[in-house]
Formats: sequence, structure tokens, C-alpha cells
Amino acid sequence: MRDVTGSTRLVGILGWPVEHSLSPRMQNAAFAELGLDWAYVPLPTPPERLAEAVRGLAALGFAGANVTTPHKVAVTALCETVLPSVNTLVVRDGVVRGLSTDAAVLDGLADERPVVLGDGGAAIAFLEALPHARRFSRRGEWPPDVSGADLVVNATAARDEVLVELGPGQTLVDLPYPETATARAARAAGARVLDGLEVLVAQGAASFELWTGKPAPVAVMRAALGLPP
Repeated sequence: MRDVTGSTRLVGILGWPVEHSLSPRMQNAAFAELGLDWAYVPLPTPPERLAEAVRGLAALGFAGANVTTPHKVAVTALCETVLPSVNTLVVRDGVVRGLSTDAAVLDGLADERPVVLGDGGAAIAFLEALPHARRFSRRGEWPPDVSGADLVVNATAARDEVLVELGPGQTLVDLPYPETATARAARAAGARVLDGLEVLVAQGAASFELWTGKPAPVAVMRAALGLPP
């Protein structure tokens, strides 16, 4: 998967801050596993420079990028998309398309009675995937009521506060990493927990396939993050 000049294909992650991201480690391990001459790089992008950064992807020959906090909503005005929140950009023939793989972790999960916590870009993406979900946020309805929920998505940035109490028969998808107090309490109470690293692998594998057109080596991506196969 080389461009016409035979140079390394580039993808990256636009965010502010972005230094903490584990995506470069995970994606570069995946490229190496498949023998692809690709590289994934952090692209620290303050909000006032986002438009320049998106234009620069095409100008510099990037194949695409991930988009993280705080840009997932703002970037929708800078690319071709119908989505209200975007976490993956694909560049083809100078055109930047916006897609979302944020909710890829939901594949196979029961979601008859879902609840989404949060009001940022990731929460919006999960609400798109779960239009029947109840939504709770500190700027809206709060505190959350998760009684009767089979699936709860924590798309807030809260780490040290237990936002909800879950138990057996309920699943928590917890977006932040490292693991939050909410996730630890849910696991201790017998709920199933998919933590932020599981979410990262799912969305990262889906993004990898959009960029490269190849099946993602998920086991290698998990190993790069210290997760079991």
C-alpha cells in the first residue's frame, strides 16, 4: 500500500492534547505485522489550528487520520460527512471523508435498553449507533438512572467518581483509559466491563481497515496494549 512515489504512507491522530494516546503504539504494531510501509504519528492540534491540520492531511499525502478530543464534532464541518461526530478521516484523491468507528465495540452486545452517559463527541457517536438509548449528562438530566439498563456507555471524562452502580446482567462500556472508578465498581459488583482499551482496539481495528483495505491483525493490536488475545 504505497503511494505513487513509493514513500511511506502516513496516518495520524488529531487531538489536543494527544501525547497520551496509545493509538500510535497499536497501529504501528499492526502495520508491522502485515509488512505495510505505513506509519502512524501523533498530530497535536489546538482547536484554532484544526482547519489547517485537516487541509494539511491532503496536502501532505496522508492516507487518513483518527480524530479525538476535543475535535470530533468540530471536524464534521471540515470534511465530507453526514455524521454529527467523526473519529476517522479517510483521504482519497485529495478528498477528506469523515466516518466514525467509535461505536465498533458494540458489535455483538445486547442493547435493548441502553443508556449513554456524556455529551461530547464520543457520546454523540454512541447515540447515533443507539438511537433508542436514554441519555444523561451533567448539562442535561443528572444523576443517571440505569435501573433496567442492559448496556451502559460511559462516555464522560470522569475517572475517580463512581457515576453509576451496575450489577450482574448489565454491561458497561467504559471509554476512558486507564480504568475508571466506575469500571472497577461495576466489575466488583458482577457486571461485565469493556474498558477503554477494549474500546480503543475495536475502533482502531475498524479505522485500520478503512485506511488499508486489509483485515486488521486484532490479536497483535491487543498485544501492543497489553491485552490478552
